[in-house]
Amino acid sequence: MHDDRNLVEARLERVLRERIRPAVHPRTVPLAVEVWSTPGEPVPVEEGLAAPTRPIAAGTPWGTPWGTSWFTVTGEVPAAWAGETVEAVLDLGFTPRTPGFQCEGLVYEPDGTPVKGLHPRNSHVRVGAPVAGGERVRWHVEAASNPDLEADGVPFRPTPLGDRATAGDAPLYVLGEMRLAVFDETVFDLVMDLEVLGELMAELPVEGARRWEILRAVGRALDAVDLQDVNGTAQAARAELADVLAAPAVPAHRVSAVGHAHIDSAWLWPLRETVRKVARTAANMTRLLEDEPDFVFAMSQAQQYAWLKEHRPEVYARVKKAVADGRFVPAGGMWVESDTNMPGSEAMARQFVYGKRFFLDEFGIENEEVWLPDTFGFAAGLPQIIRAAGAKWLLTQKISWSRTNSFPHHTFDWEGVDGTRIFTHFPPVDSYNCEMTGEQLAHAARNFKEKGAARRSLAPVGYGDGGGGTTREMIAKAARMRSLEGAPEVRWETPADFFAKAAAEYPDPPVWVGELYLELHRATLTSQAQTKRGNRRSESLLAEAELWAATAAVRARFPYPYEELDRIWKTVLLHQFHDILPGSSIAWVHREARATYARVTQELEDIIGRAQRALAGDESGGGELVFNAAPHSRAGVPAGGAAVRADTADAVVPVALDGGGYVLDNGMLRVEIDRRGLVVSAYDRVADREAVAPGRAANLLQLHPDFPNQWDAWDVDAFYRNTGSDLTDVAELGVEGSAVRVVRTFGDSRVSQSLSVPADTARLDIDTEVDWHEREKFLKLAFPLDVKADRYASETQFGHVYRPTHQNTSWEWAKFEACNHRFVHLDEPGWGVAVVNDATYGHDVTRTVRTGAQAGTTTTVRASLLRAPRYPDPETDQGVHRFHHALVPGATIGDAVREGYRANQPERTVTGGTGPVAPLVTVDDDAVVVSAVKLADDRSGDLVVRLYEAHGGRARATVRLDDGYAAGRAACVDLLERPLPGTEPHARADGAVVLVLRPFQMVTLRVPRA
Repeated sequence: MHDDRNLVEARLERVLRERIRPAVHPRTVPLAVEVWSTPGEPVPVEEGLAAPTRPIAAGTPWGTPWGTSWFTVTGEVPAAWAGETVEAVLDLGFTPRTPGFQCEGLVYEPDGTPVKGLHPRNSHVRVGAPVAGGERVRWHVEAASNPDLEADGVPFRPTPLGDRATAGDAPLYVLGEMRLAVFDETVFDLVMDLEVLGELMAELPVEGARRWEILRAVGRALDAVDLQDVNGTAQAARAELADVLAAPAVPAHRVSAVGHAHIDSAWLWPLRETVRKVARTAANMTRLLEDEPDFVFAMSQAQQYAWLKEHRPEVYARVKKAVADGRFVPAGGMWVESDTNMPGSEAMARQFVYGKRFFLDEFGIENEEVWLPDTFGFAAGLPQIIRAAGAKWLLTQKISWSRTNSFPHHTFDWEGVDGTRIFTHFPPVDSYNCEMTGEQLAHAARNFKEKGAARRSLAPVGYGDGGGGTTREMIAKAARMRSLEGAPEVRWETPADFFAKAAAEYPDPPVWVGELYLELHRATLTSQAQTKRGNRRSESLLAEAELWAATAAVRARFPYPYEELDRIWKTVLLHQFHDILPGSSIAWVHREARATYARVTQELEDIIGRAQRALAGDESGGGELVFNAAPHSRAGVPAGGAAVRADTADAVVPVALDGGGYVLDNGMLRVEIDRRGLVVSAYDRVADREAVAPGRAANLLQLHPDFPNQWDAWDVDAFYRNTGSDLTDVAELGVEGSAVRVVRTFGDSRVSQSLSVPADTARLDIDTEVDWHEREKFLKLAFPLDVKADRYASETQFGHVYRPTHQNTSWEWAKFEACNHRFVHLDEPGWGVAVVNDATYGHDVTRTVRTGAQAGTTTTVRASLLRAPRYPDPETDQGVHRFHHALVPGATIGDAVREGYRANQPERTVTGGTGPVAPLVTVDDDAVVVSAVKLADDRSGDLVVRLYEAHGGRARATVRLDDGYAAGRAACVDLLERPLPGTEPHARADGAVVLVLRPFQMVTLRVPRA
């Protein structure tokens, strides 16, 4: 037989496109359309329904950027259509682009009841099945004219459309046809039959009989279609396909399909628009669940449910009913799908606390799975947090985006820094927006790396990013592939059902130890520096506010601000979403984030001030109390307590050097700053050792070109290191108080630095202010160190992770930019150096080998300060930024931990107090760090204390508690403050609690009042 594959396949494509798909709606009549456009931001539904409208015709431009237009559509079903299935097809002016990145709408009944969302792949509204004829129809459509930032087809082009303030007012869309139409279900089914078979056929081997069987059946079906009467011959065409569609699957790969609409809580749209995206999607999915009995839909992010509850209670009521029916699944147990690299220990824990508690309170559901399909890598501290929250499974697919190495597993145990293991699945479909195509499912089966040991994978099915969800077409395709020869078996299942079955069939999976590093999007650790500073500052202030409010509540009957802290925590957690904190959203999002962080700072400072005032007493006392919120004592002030300020040593005054430059020397550390304002020596007098690499200079600002191949705000590509310049020209060098002041100018920017050494610590403090006006540049702060280190420690949640400094393999080479929290530490046996910070995350660490008389290996740590990408925010990071870094020669890992906390939780001085404030909690081992002291969330008055082993070794610590609490009844609890059976701590007769901790183990204690 001749090979006519190309002929049949091309025929199928054209006949579907030009004849069969259009015949799904064989008869239509126009609807009358009127419109009212809001003059500013979106208005309440009742206002939109009541607004005066004007007629508008198809072909008319509408929709200013980020505007809202209320369309009213009316019409009458022709009497001749009696007995037919009828629906409205409402085209707002959709473009070929995918849903979520252009105009979209929510349809309402005349009484304001939400019906469903509209997007370019789901623009129909059912009238009746069947209709009687003569029905009057009337709907209102709240249409959002959200800009498509890539409407010209050129990705990553700088655009002013990312902020309403710069987007202009020219209409973006042209109204399409709005019509009533007969829906021919037989033709729709024929379309689905042909699409499924055509897509499957293309994936089957040419040598196999199954491909040819499908090809011949498709040819016969196309022969059976009368192109002049598709509707009259569709059933005959379907009959030709019945046998090949009925051929059962040979048990092989099994796909658990989960309806899904990944909705970025902000990205190429502002937060306020996400509220509406969630409403549109939830309205669509609850309606689809009513029509499709096998369908299951999962939605993560408790914040998005909370938005629904507040802003669209009618839709929320439908969601609650569907949740109760087990069809609409709250997934993930987190407040938002956050970044997991940069959030601090407590913030990462609270993501689960607030997410799981919302789902428990609202739905009575406890998630055992964590759902993070789109997060940009996963910190090694996360498994312990997941387990402490009562979860045991993790799903993500983002690691499939890595550009250098292919991850070796799809299902595996992931082991964190403390040894906790989490059963983890990466969907081999390599998408969180699966459209249920034959190509995608064939890829999932072929790609699955556990073949021969396991046979299950999950596919999140539906349009995402900007929302939309699953469509009737996807469900129809899934039904045909429930058991279809040549295709994986498809079943709609909940995430929990999938994980339970996958874990049961694969009881001994391979293990991956350490972080799940995404070999892409590395620049998200640096972009939008003010957003990152706002996050770090808010985390530190929240820890302080809880500590001092709890202390004041116990000691001074201060009213603990439960509601305020709850609201602020939720705000901070929202802004840790994986496109806000990483700096990859439009200008509007980050403009609002800066304002939000400023407000949060003011509110938390107010709580701290009120609590400390209650503890310090009357302001007229005349004394000075120093409050220390850090978990280590300093200068005689206990951790978590306050004391009268002791006499302090005189400040270290810079001494001028002959020929220019200065020396700062406190007897423990001698720092030499040359005439260029660079640190050419940081000499540890105690160890008799130099920290700065020979012939090199620290505090060196380095500027690189930064124009990645794509994903401007997200990516920094390795070639950026090929060129760059050292900023050594100095505009000013002098003394200001006890600090050396250095000013530099370069390009259109200006840097001012203050370098000082405290009297009592071997530490060089560097405060940097940058007035940044560069474009597509990357600014680094370098510390070349005379340390031969094969690995270095980088702080993560509840511990630190080690990374190699070499590039022996492609896995190590790919980590040329990585994340740290408060410190980076590197050492040789017996001596080390720490670099600490108060606001930066991105960094790189490299090795240099010297030859000649000073042969040896040195290591350079560089903190990433600023970038200037132009997409999606063309003004990224323009303006003034402040950073604090410290160089700590001679530091142990314990010193690095202590100095990291010191830099982020500085002491506070309050006038009026004359006596000390004893801590509520003390710990006798510096290796055991207190990360939270608070009152229990249930308002019982119980004290909650979270601690962790921070040095990476075993620890035995005695924890002493305030006399007002019954230490003998202390209990180990999970993150939701519920008892953990069989984990009771050892309580001593003297009221202390003894903890024996593994390396990096985290423990939460709950202690009732005495």
